[in-house]
Amino acid sequence: MYKRVLLKCSGEALAEKGQGFSATILEELACQVKEIVATGVQLAIVCGGGNFIRGKTAQEIGVERTTADYMGMLGTVINALAIQGALEKQGVETRVQTAIDMKQVAEPFILRRALRHLEKGRVVIFGAGTGSPFFSTDTTAALRASEIKADVILMAKNGTDGIYDSDPNKNPHAKRYTHLTYKQVLEQDLQVMDATATAMCNDNDIDLIVFNMNEKGNILRAINEEPIGTIVRKKEN
Repeated sequence: MYKRVLLKCSGEALAEKGQGFSATILEELACQVKEIVATGVQLAIVCGGGNFIRGKTAQEIGVERTTADYMGMLGTVINALAIQGALEKQGVETRVQTAIDMKQVAEPFILRRALRHLEKGRVVIFGAGTGSPFFSTDTTAALRASEIKADVILMAKNGTDGIYDSDPNKNPHAKRYTHLTYKQVLEQDLQVMDATATAMCNDNDIDLIVFNMNEKGNILRAINEEPIGTIVRKKEN
Protein backbone atom coordinates (compact mmCIF):
# COMPACT_ATOMS: atom_id res chain seq x y z
CA MET A 1 0.00 0.00 0.00
CA TYR A 2 1.22 3.48 -0.85
CA LYS A 3 1.67 5.66 2.24
CA ARG A 4 1.69 9.20 0.83
CA VAL A 5 -0.54 9.81 -2.16
CA LEU A 6 -1.41 12.72 -4.43
CA LEU A 7 -4.81 12.44 -6.11
CA LYS A 8 -5.20 14.43 -9.34
CA CYS A 9 -8.84 15.09 -10.27
CA SER A 10 -9.77 16.81 -13.49
CA GLY A 11 -12.46 19.45 -13.25
CA GLU A 12 -14.62 17.40 -15.62
CA ALA A 13 -14.43 14.42 -13.24
CA LEU A 14 -16.32 16.49 -10.66
CA ALA A 15 -18.89 17.81 -13.09
CA GLU A 16 -22.39 17.08 -14.28
CA LYS A 17 -22.18 16.79 -18.08
CA GLY A 18 -18.84 18.60 -18.11
CA GLN A 19 -20.01 21.75 -16.34
CA GLY A 20 -20.34 22.85 -12.70
CA PHE A 21 -20.53 20.22 -9.98
CA SER A 22 -22.21 16.89 -9.46
CA ALA A 23 -23.35 16.56 -5.84
CA THR A 24 -23.36 12.78 -6.27
CA ILE A 25 -19.76 12.68 -7.52
CA LEU A 26 -18.53 15.00 -4.77
CA GLU A 27 -20.25 12.92 -2.11
CA GLU A 28 -18.85 9.66 -3.50
CA LEU A 29 -15.35 11.18 -3.67
CA ALA A 30 -15.64 12.37 -0.06
CA CYS A 31 -16.79 8.93 1.14
CA GLN A 32 -13.86 7.23 -0.60
CA VAL A 33 -11.38 9.76 0.83
CA LYS A 34 -12.81 9.25 4.33
CA GLU A 35 -12.19 5.52 3.99
CA ILE A 36 -8.65 6.12 2.73
CA VAL A 37 -7.72 8.52 5.53
CA ALA A 38 -9.01 6.02 8.09
CA THR A 39 -6.31 3.55 6.93
CA GLY A 40 -3.57 6.04 7.84
CA VAL A 41 -2.69 7.01 4.26
CA GLN A 42 -1.55 10.62 3.89
CA LEU A 43 -3.51 12.21 1.04
CA ALA A 44 -3.13 15.42 -0.95
CA ILE A 45 -5.36 16.51 -3.84
CA VAL A 46 -4.78 18.64 -6.92
CA CYS A 47 -7.83 19.51 -8.99
CA GLY A 48 -8.23 20.98 -12.44
CA GLY A 49 -10.64 23.71 -13.42
CA GLY A 50 -11.93 22.53 -16.79
CA ASN A 51 -15.53 22.33 -15.58
CA PHE A 52 -15.48 26.14 -15.39
CA ILE A 53 -12.98 27.35 -17.95
CA ARG A 54 -10.03 26.21 -20.00
CA GLY A 55 -7.20 28.47 -21.03
CA LYS A 56 -7.56 27.50 -24.68
CA THR A 57 -11.30 28.27 -24.62
CA ALA A 58 -10.68 31.68 -23.07
CA GLN A 59 -8.08 32.42 -25.75
CA GLU A 60 -10.60 31.58 -28.46
CA ILE A 61 -12.86 34.39 -27.22
CA GLY A 62 -9.99 36.87 -27.30
CA VAL A 63 -8.54 36.64 -23.78
CA GLU A 64 -4.76 36.93 -23.69
CA ARG A 65 -2.96 33.69 -22.75
CA THR A 66 -1.59 34.82 -19.39
CA THR A 67 -4.97 36.16 -18.27
CA ALA A 68 -6.69 33.02 -19.52
CA ASP A 69 -4.37 30.84 -17.45
CA TYR A 70 -5.07 32.90 -14.32
CA MET A 71 -8.79 32.48 -14.97
CA GLY A 72 -8.21 28.72 -15.05
CA MET A 73 -6.32 28.90 -11.75
CA LEU A 74 -9.28 30.60 -10.11
CA GLY A 75 -11.50 27.76 -11.37
CA THR A 76 -9.26 25.25 -9.58
CA VAL A 77 -9.71 27.17 -6.32
CA ILE A 78 -13.51 26.95 -6.65
CA ASN A 79 -13.15 23.18 -7.11
CA ALA A 80 -10.77 22.92 -4.15
CA LEU A 81 -13.28 24.66 -1.89
CA ALA A 82 -16.09 22.43 -3.17
CA ILE A 83 -14.05 19.31 -2.40
CA GLN A 84 -13.20 20.72 1.02
CA GLY A 85 -16.89 21.27 1.76
CA ALA A 86 -17.77 17.73 0.70
CA LEU A 87 -14.97 16.23 2.79
CA GLU A 88 -15.77 18.21 5.91
CA LYS A 89 -19.41 17.17 5.59
CA GLN A 90 -18.07 13.61 6.02
CA GLY A 91 -16.00 14.64 9.04
CA VAL A 92 -12.65 14.65 7.20
CA GLU A 93 -10.32 17.42 8.35
CA THR A 94 -8.89 19.37 5.43
CA ARG A 95 -6.80 22.38 4.50
CA VAL A 96 -6.85 24.23 1.18
CA GLN A 97 -3.56 25.81 0.13
CA THR A 98 -3.28 28.08 -2.89
CA ALA A 99 -0.30 29.14 -4.97
CA ILE A 100 -1.87 32.60 -5.35
CA ASP A 101 -2.32 34.50 -2.10
CA MET A 102 -6.01 34.70 -1.13
CA LYS A 103 -5.94 34.63 2.65
CA GLN A 104 -9.69 35.15 3.06
CA VAL A 105 -10.46 31.71 1.61
CA ALA A 106 -7.36 29.53 1.96
CA GLU A 107 -3.84 29.20 3.32
CA PRO A 108 -0.91 30.16 1.11
CA PHE A 109 1.10 27.20 -0.13
CA ILE A 110 3.93 26.62 2.36
CA LEU A 111 5.62 23.25 1.96
CA ARG A 112 6.48 22.66 5.62
CA ARG A 113 2.96 23.57 6.68
CA ALA A 114 1.53 21.18 4.06
CA LEU A 115 3.76 18.38 5.32
CA ARG A 116 2.69 19.06 8.90
CA HIS A 117 -0.98 18.85 7.90
CA LEU A 118 -0.36 15.52 6.17
CA GLU A 119 1.46 14.15 9.20
CA LYS A 120 -1.53 15.13 11.36
CA GLY A 121 -3.87 13.17 9.08
CA ARG A 122 -5.42 16.16 7.32
CA VAL A 123 -6.19 16.10 3.61
CA VAL A 124 -4.38 18.95 1.86
CA ILE A 125 -6.02 20.33 -1.29
CA PHE A 126 -3.76 22.38 -3.56
CA GLY A 127 -5.46 25.10 -5.62
CA ALA A 128 -4.43 27.77 -8.15
CA GLY A 129 -2.00 25.54 -10.01
CA THR A 130 1.65 26.52 -9.69
CA GLY A 131 0.68 30.18 -9.43
CA SER A 132 2.29 30.89 -12.79
CA PRO A 133 0.80 30.88 -16.30
CA PHE A 134 1.91 28.41 -19.01
CA PHE A 135 1.87 25.45 -16.58
CA SER A 136 -0.87 22.82 -16.55
CA THR A 137 -2.48 21.25 -13.49
CA ASP A 138 -0.71 18.03 -14.55
CA THR A 139 2.57 19.87 -13.97
CA THR A 140 1.15 21.15 -10.68
CA ALA A 141 0.41 17.57 -9.62
CA ALA A 142 3.92 16.43 -10.54
CA LEU A 143 5.49 19.43 -8.78
CA ARG A 144 3.49 19.10 -5.56
CA ALA A 145 4.00 15.31 -5.51
CA SER A 146 7.74 15.87 -5.84
CA GLU A 147 7.75 18.50 -3.09
CA ILE A 148 5.80 16.42 -0.57
CA LYS A 149 7.69 13.27 -1.61
CA ALA A 150 4.55 11.38 -2.58
CA ASP A 151 4.88 7.73 -3.54
CA VAL A 152 2.32 7.93 -6.33
CA ILE A 153 0.07 10.23 -8.33
CA LEU A 154 -3.42 8.84 -8.85
CA MET A 155 -4.83 10.39 -12.02
CA ALA A 156 -8.59 10.03 -11.62
CA LYS A 157 -10.38 10.14 -14.97
CA ASN A 158 -14.04 10.56 -15.80
CA GLY A 159 -15.05 7.32 -17.52
CA THR A 160 -11.56 6.46 -18.79
CA ASP A 161 -10.08 3.27 -17.33
CA GLY A 162 -6.45 3.69 -18.32
CA ILE A 163 -4.02 4.60 -21.08
CA TYR A 164 -4.67 3.38 -24.63
CA ASP A 165 -2.52 3.26 -27.76
CA SER A 166 -5.22 5.30 -29.53
CA ASP A 167 -8.50 7.01 -28.67
CA PRO A 168 -10.92 4.23 -27.60
CA ASN A 169 -13.86 6.51 -28.43
CA LYS A 170 -12.74 6.56 -32.06
CA ASN A 171 -11.03 3.19 -32.38
CA PRO A 172 -12.98 0.16 -31.05
CA HIS A 173 -9.79 -1.91 -31.34
CA ALA A 174 -7.70 0.42 -29.18
CA LYS A 175 -5.38 -1.45 -26.82
CA ARG A 176 -5.27 -0.58 -23.12
CA TYR A 177 -1.87 -0.75 -21.47
CA THR A 178 -1.54 -2.21 -17.97
CA HIS A 179 2.10 -1.15 -17.43
CA LEU A 180 4.27 1.49 -19.06
CA THR A 181 7.49 3.37 -18.39
CA TYR A 182 7.75 7.14 -18.60
CA LYS A 183 10.20 6.67 -21.45
CA GLN A 184 7.53 4.74 -23.42
CA VAL A 185 4.94 7.43 -22.69
CA LEU A 186 7.22 10.10 -24.14
CA GLU A 187 8.48 8.02 -27.09
CA GLN A 188 4.96 6.97 -28.12
CA ASP A 189 3.52 10.45 -27.47
CA LEU A 190 0.68 8.94 -25.45
CA GLN A 191 -0.23 12.35 -23.96
CA VAL A 192 -1.15 11.06 -20.53
CA MET A 193 0.13 14.33 -19.11
CA ASP A 194 2.27 17.05 -20.60
CA ALA A 195 5.97 16.41 -21.21
CA THR A 196 7.11 18.62 -18.33
CA ALA A 197 4.99 16.68 -15.82
CA THR A 198 6.03 13.32 -17.29
CA ALA A 199 9.73 14.16 -17.06
CA MET A 200 9.34 15.42 -13.48
CA CYS A 201 7.63 12.21 -12.36
CA ASN A 202 10.36 10.18 -14.05
CA ASP A 203 13.18 12.22 -12.50
CA ASN A 204 11.69 11.90 -9.01
CA ASP A 205 10.72 8.21 -9.38
CA ILE A 206 7.02 8.78 -8.65
CA ASP A 207 4.53 6.15 -9.80
CA LEU A 208 1.51 7.24 -11.84
CA ILE A 209 -1.78 5.32 -11.96
CA VAL A 210 -4.44 6.32 -14.48
CA PHE A 211 -7.87 4.89 -13.65
CA ASN A 212 -11.61 5.42 -13.81
CA MET A 213 -12.80 7.52 -10.86
CA ASN A 214 -16.47 6.76 -11.51
CA GLU A 215 -16.23 3.16 -10.32
CA LYS A 216 -16.88 3.01 -6.59
CA GLY A 217 -13.87 2.05 -4.49
CA ASN A 218 -11.32 2.52 -7.26
CA ILE A 219 -9.26 5.13 -5.41
CA LEU A 220 -8.59 2.76 -2.52
CA ARG A 221 -7.94 -0.10 -4.95
CA ALA A 222 -5.30 2.02 -6.67
CA ILE A 223 -3.66 2.88 -3.33
CA ASN A 224 -3.62 -0.82 -2.47
CA GLU A 225 -1.83 -1.44 -5.79
CA GLU A 226 -4.61 -3.64 -7.14
CA PRO A 227 -4.47 -4.19 -10.92
CA ILE A 228 -6.77 -1.43 -12.16
CA GLY A 229 -6.15 1.09 -14.91
CA THR A 230 -2.60 1.69 -16.13
CA ILE A 231 0.48 2.12 -13.98
CA VAL A 232 3.46 4.13 -15.22
CA ARG A 233 6.88 3.79 -13.57
CA LYS A 234 10.42 4.90 -14.19
CA LYS A 235 11.49 1.31 -14.86
CA GLU A 236 9.69 -1.81 -15.97
CA ASN A 237 8.72 -4.32 -13.28
